[in-house]
Amino acid sequence: MKTDELIAALSTAVEPVNRRLVSRSVAVALAIGTVLAIGVAFVALGVRTDLMTARALIFLVLKLAFGIGIVGAASMYLARLMRPGGERKASVVLAAIPFVAIILVAAISLAQAPRSHWDEMVMGDQWLECLISIPVIAIVPFAAIIWAVRRAAPTDLVRAGAVSGLVAGGVSAIAYALHCTDDSLPFVALWYGGTIVLCTLAGALLGPRLLRW
Repeated sequence: MKTDELIAALSTAVEPVNRRLVSRSVAVALAIGTVLAIGVAFVALGVRTDLMTARALIFLVLKLAFGIGIVGAASMYLARLMRPGGERKASVVLAAIPFVAIILVAAISLAQAPRSHWDEMVMGDQWLECLISIPVIAIVPFAAIIWAVRRAAPTDLVRAGAVSGLVAGGVSAIAYALHCTDDSLPFVALWYGGTIVLCTLAGALLGPRLLRW
């Protein structure tokens, strides 16, 4: 077959590319992962009993804003990574903004408190539960997100896996916030932020295996 004939054969019955497929897959995976993560947290841990008080609602909103900020920014980053060569168009700066913001707010909170309260503000009462719960709950949304990423064609599997873990960790933090009664911002910065980073590292390790073509 001549080159012209080969090109003609390849261009026959070509279907248009659905440019919204990647974004739609991420949105579906996020919706499924969020619902399942909240369900797991609700069944395994329950919802905090003081949720209807004004103080609890304010701190819940702050925790949710942190988690939603991570999920929103990281999802945009992930949608670019899911396309071949997309890593050249993606910047990690946007995904880092929620972490920088919570660290700054936590530092201000510590600076305004007596030093004798710092240990309690940082460690809280539920640091071990938080350390375990967020990565465990994140398994469910991580599986949903990996399903979506596998439908696309990422070429940087480590970064795609890492951002998948970052998104899953953010979703898990949102679900865990409904249960957690430790409202100190330094606690949120260290234990929520730290466990989400652990999810990101786990995703980077698993990405090359789970996303291999």
